[in-house]
Parts: sequence; structure tokens; C-alpha cells
Amino acid sequence: MFVVVGLGNPGRQYAGTRHNVGFDVIDYLSYKHNIPVNKIKFKALMGEGLIAGQKAMLVKPQTYMNLSGHTVLEIQNFYKLDPEQLIVIYDDIDLEVGKLRIRGKGSAGTHNGMRSIVYEIQTDHFTRVRIGIGRPQRGDLGDYVLGKFSKEDRELIDMTIQRAAEAVEAMLGKGIQEAMNQYNG
Repeated sequence: MFVVVGLGNPGRQYAGTRHNVGFDVIDYLSYKHNIPVNKIKFKALMGEGLIAGQKAMLVKPQTYMNLSGHTVLEIQNFYKLDPEQLIVIYDDIDLEVGKLRIRGKGSAGTHNGMRSIVYEIQTDHFTRVRIGIGRPQRGDLGDYVLGKFSKEDRELIDMTIQRAAEAVEAMLGKGIQEAMNQYNG
């Protein structure tokens, strides 16, 4: 089984914000594969089904971004998952708006949700799908990531959310290397 975790913040006020693109990808996968993400377990909304012939669990932690690792650790311990079975999708200010980057391992960088996951599960050897949201030209970074996209950026991000979902499908069906070859860039 693969566990696909989209990072974001719970609550209507955060819907559609830059920080919630991970949730948006989970919602898209949920819709596309008819996997309701409506069970509450491990401090998360979850759903299970098949994607590309593989059993997959879609997860939206409800702990707020900075504590996402609590959910991931509980799932990992309960299901005895190897880190290679984990895919985390999240926003990245270090990538241009709409850029997609897949990696099989790596540091958490400046992302607090990723820092929480790496700290809790004690490894950075898991797959991550980073979605570029760009950096603010000026102003507070917190306000920026919790803000909404401009109309132009929203159109680009919506396409990137679909590409990120396709990348997850490719990972589950063909492996991470094939997904990286096809979707990085």
C-alpha cells in the first residue's frame, strides 16, 4: 500500500490558498479515482482505493501544517510502512509558480510541514512532490503562503495540480524514476 499525503491547513479560511496545494492534489485524486476522503483517523481525513492498480491511501492531515508529522508517524506505525511507501505533496516557495519537482529523498528545506514529518519519522528517504508557489516580492512570507493565487496564477496552479496527480499515478503504476523522467522540469 502507498500512502499519499497532501499537506495543507484544515478549515474553510485556508481553502484555495498557496499553502494548501497538497490538499488540492488529494482532492483531485479523490475525485478522479472515486476515493472518498471522508474517514477521520490518525488526526486526518482519509480514504482508501486503487490508483494505477495499486492500493493507495489518500491523506489530508488535520493537525495544521506545522504538526503534519504526527499524522504521518501514526500511519507509519500502525501500518508498519517503509518510507518508500510514502509520497508527500506540498507547496514550495523556492520553485516558480506552477513548477513541479519530484524527488525520492532530500531535506525538508524551509517547509515546516516537511520538517515536522522528517523529525517525527526520523528519515528523509521518502518521495516528495513539490509544487512551486513562488516567493513574495515583498511583505510577510506567512501572509503570502496563506494568501490566494492571482487569477493568472490560479489557472497555472490548477494545471499543475492535475500534473501532480498524474505524476502520483505514474509513480504508483511505473515507479518513481519514470515519474521523475516524465514530470520533472
